[in-house]
Amino acid sequence: MKRHAAAAGWLSALCMGLGQWYNRQYAKGLLFVLIHAAGIFLIASKLFPYLQGLVTLGTKGQHLEKVGKIYKNVPGDHSVFMMIHGVLAALVVLLYVVIYMMNIRDAVAIGRKREQGRDLKDLQSTMFPWMLLALPIIGVVFFTIMPIVFTSLIAFTNYASPNHIPPKNLVDWVGFATFHKLFTLNVWSNTFFGVLTWTIIWAIMATVTCYFGGILVALLINQQGIKFKGFWRMLFIIPYAIPQFVSLLIMKNMLNEKFGPINQYFRAFGLEGLPWLNDPFWAKVSVIVVNMWIGIPVTMVLVMGILTNISKDLYEAADVDGASSWMKFRNITMPYVLFATAPILITQFAGNINNFNVIFLLTGGNPATMNYNNAGETDLLVTWLYKLTLDFNQYNIAAAVSILIFLFIATMAILLYRRTRSFKEEDMIQ
Repeated sequence: MKRHAAAAGWLSALCMGLGQWYNRQYAKGLLFVLIHAAGIFLIASKLFPYLQGLVTLGTKGQHLEKVGKIYKNVPGDHSVFMMIHGVLAALVVLLYVVIYMMNIRDAVAIGRKREQGRDLKDLQSTMFPWMLLALPIIGVVFFTIMPIVFTSLIAFTNYASPNHIPPKNLVDWVGFATFHKLFTLNVWSNTFFGVLTWTIIWAIMATVTCYFGGILVALLINQQGIKFKGFWRMLFIIPYAIPQFVSLLIMKNMLNEKFGPINQYFRAFGLEGLPWLNDPFWAKVSVIVVNMWIGIPVTMVLVMGILTNISKDLYEAADVDGASSWMKFRNITMPYVLFATAPILITQFAGNINNFNVIFLLTGGNPATMNYNNAGETDLLVTWLYKLTLDFNQYNIAAAVSILIFLFIATMAILLYRRTRSFKEEDMIQ
């Protein structure tokens, strides 16, 4: 009686649901048969043309045709829409294949359990979790995975101004030509590596300054003898409570070289004002300092919560041993804070690489430079992407850069997190 699993598996491979019927699960088998019929019908009648369109991206562009004695503009294929429809069709086919595989696996598993003599009524409940998860899974596939796949595919096309913008022109698959151009053509490679270098410097500086600045402020406020602790906490949290775009636009006006209040104060004391946002060096200093003003309260609140969980017995024992304040901070406070906040620190680093608001609202990527193509001195990769897509229609380059950003952030996050004590000793704090 070892034939049930094999027979049910082969029947389900032949047609969805047959294996379930063989296993006497008639309702489940009927559901799989209906999915099988609907899938075959959709693929053959509706999805196949979309899949063809994904391969060709159109064969006829917008053109003029002579109708009688008059030439008329005839719309052609729209490559971008064809790509979107093709990706959606491919996801539906992939979903269908996954369900087909699950159908075979389910039939084999039930067949094996029949061979073991188990009650089939107990096994019918295994479908219930999948029925509950079906809608969320479909939502994730079409609203999360689909945009990522579409954006990634753009990098392998020539979708860019001025010659390949639909509907006037068609878009073609070009393989890795976009990446090759990004790394080898000076006009693009100089910009990419220049902006990437500043992005990494910015991410490190923004993360380190906000992190250690927040720890310092939290420790100062928690010191014994500090009066009006509630007032100091409120004072530092106010910048975080105000909408970020309001704060940044106000700071942009305050740092104006000619009319900003900061330079006005300088001149009132007989000093020359500084080109806060107009000089490459001072613009970079300005965005880091303003980011500290916004970011320190977040770390401060986080560290204050962690400090309340450190046992006072540790500090009392250190006092008995004659430890100095620095030794207590280095050996007790910092390890606890670092252990609890290491994953958040990595998240902040990744977030600062894509910190669009501070750069875009404060400097707009300026000051401009002749060394870069469509980018300014303070542009991060993410703000450069914004300009490439919305201002210059270089969609394929932008998509290639976005893939590289993702690979960089994902690699750094995984490597750094695996080296933290939070990952290695996750049972240190219960």
